[in-house]
Order: sequence, then structure tokens, then C-alpha cells
Amino acid sequence: MTRLVTATIAVLGIAALIALDASATPPNPYKAPPLLALGSGTAPSGGFCGALPDGAGTN
Repeated sequence: MTRLVTATIAVLGIAALIALDASATPPNPYKAPPLLALGSGTAPSGGFCGALPDGAGTN
């Protein structure tokens, strides 16, 4: 019984978060970034956490 209650609360919570997010900013497929940018020509943005900054390790 407790697993059913916990799972129901979790699913309802996730659904509430999705509904809140969708109501705050409706999805716009024309402004959304591509799901996979394999050969799409878009430049990557962001960074790689393991990459060293420019000039790091050189003295």
C-alpha cells in the first residue's frame, strides 16, 4: 500500500511540475534548440566540465 501511495504522489508531483512549466512558458518549437545537433550546422554552446581553460598548465 505504501509503494502505491508513494508512486501516486511522485507521478502527480511530476505531472504538476510539467503543467506548471508548460503554463508559465508555452512550448515554441521554432525557438527550441535542436534535440540532436549531429551535422545540423549549429555551433555548440556551453562547456565541458573536464576541459582546461585556455593557457592552463603553461608557464
